Amino acid sequence: MSSFLMLGAIVLLGLPAAVVCLPWALITGDVRPLYQASLVVVRIGLRIGGIRIDVQGVENVPAGVACIFMPNHVSNLDPPVLLPLIPGRTSVFLKKSLMKIPILGSAMRLAEFVPVSRGGTVEGARESVRAAKAVLDKGLHITTFVEGTRSHDGRLLPFKKGPFYLALETGAPCIPISIWGTETMMGKGSMMIRPGTAHVVFHPPVWPEQVGCRDGLMLAVREAIESSLPAEMR
Repeated sequence: MSSFLMLGAIVLLGLPAAVVCLPWALITGDVRPLYQASLVVVRIGLRIGGIRIDVQGVENVPAGVACIFMPNHVSNLDPPVLLPLIPGRTSVFLKKSLMKIPILGSAMRLAEFVPVSRGGTVEGARESVRAAKAVLDKGLHITTFVEGTRSHDGRLLPFKKGPFYLALETGAPCIPISIWGTETMMGKGSMMIRPGTAHVVFHPPVWPEQVGCRDGLMLAVREAIESSLPAEMR
């Protein structure tokens, strides 16, 4: 029932928002009204679906600085739970194939989301990093699920290297984020949603210049994420 309630609310509210805000974004190039309307629709959909959110540490996000948000990934619910909590506007690393979806793909391009080719070439990875750097240079955040895919059992997977190269190249602070609870509400491979509480913890920033190397940066971010996960997920 939660699945139908959440999906119904998003469709019912999302269509009017898209009808008004998407043409405005296409005509003016200003995606901010569409972005904000989308977040409002998602928040309402989550609430109607019985999903409560316990969030801690948002005050750790440095003000006025473009950051790279680095959460773990245990459920398809993670993006709609997390994105409305991030202060300011964020771009997102996402599968390149999603950009081909009619209308939605146009909206994601307007929002300057960064496409990534899974299993792609080294040059493809470099192109994604270049695109993400351009986004950060504009003052927008980047959000990337650093494991690169959802965990089957909730345990933290090895991290992808690209986001850490990006952090070292740009100097943007990394914000580790721990997410849990969503794995019990919507597991991998399932479309069913159960009511429950999603827990989200924003950790203090890890500054690349204070660490100095990719491996050290990955370790620092991993230790921060693990610190707030239940023992069985570390």
